[in-house]
Amino acid sequence: MSSKAQLKVFRGNSEGGDLKSYEVATYPGMVVLDAIHEIQAAQEPSLAVRWNCKAGRCGSCSAEINGRPSLMCMTRMTSFPEGEPITVTPMRAFPIIKDLVTDVSFNFEMAKKVPPFKPPPRQADGTYRMAQEDIDRVQEFRKCIECFLCQNVCHVIRDHEKTNFAGPRFLIYLAGLDMHPLDTLDRRELIKDEFKIGLCNVTKCCTEVCPEHIHITDNGIIPLKERVADDHYDPVRWLLKKVGGGTKKEKAKLPIVVDQPSPTTRAASPQAKRAADE
Repeated sequence: MSSKAQLKVFRGNSEGGDLKSYEVATYPGMVVLDAIHEIQAAQEPSLAVRWNCKAGRCGSCSAEINGRPSLMCMTRMTSFPEGEPITVTPMRAFPIIKDLVTDVSFNFEMAKKVPPFKPPPRQADGTYRMAQEDIDRVQEFRKCIECFLCQNVCHVIRDHEKTNFAGPRFLIYLAGLDMHPLDTLDRRELIKDEFKIGLCNVTKCCTEVCPEHIHITDNGIIPLKERVADDHYDPVRWLLKKVGGGTKKEKAKLPIVVDQPSPTTRAASPQAKRAADE
């Protein structure tokens, strides 16, 4: 027999808003996203929510449920005490567009700055060879579904928005590239200066909210911090670089990002003109 659940859902936009209460009938296996869909279908057709796969694979339905950053499609209604209201609000670190939908374009702009993977030429037989332990080390980072819950819960991004800190999602991306046995680019100077890894205070809150259970801090950020510190602050390593001629890797540079003009704009952007001249 179904019971009733009380939900308090944020309704509003960038100019402000408030929590509005709804009552929905529950059923076995129901998740918070199901409840939001029930509200959309029967009570509030204008309620805005972003979702796609409903299976914890796309990362679209990120929100804060009772204050904890979570995927709505992976949060069971039965995980909350019966009779107590469930509060659903948008991710706090990003600007609100409408209701539960936030503007996460900061993450896409940050992704454009990461110098991509650059392998060496293939061996004589046309293949690459890697040790299995090297593959296993970086494989964990590839499980990221880009739900941006780790970005949302990061203290630096939440409280210091003008720092241009890359955030945990992109630090583990950079860690995966730096630890890849076939990558030929040295990104550590960019990791220090452009992506500002020094601002991370390793509280592990990003690891706690990751739905893929990636050990973001222990396996990604801390080893990357150690590598950057060794390169820039270890006097012994500095001396070895001077004597041995430095790293064999090519120094990475920020990619040239060309803005695509809108269909209604015929004139090329300044970035596009510079890229064409080069």
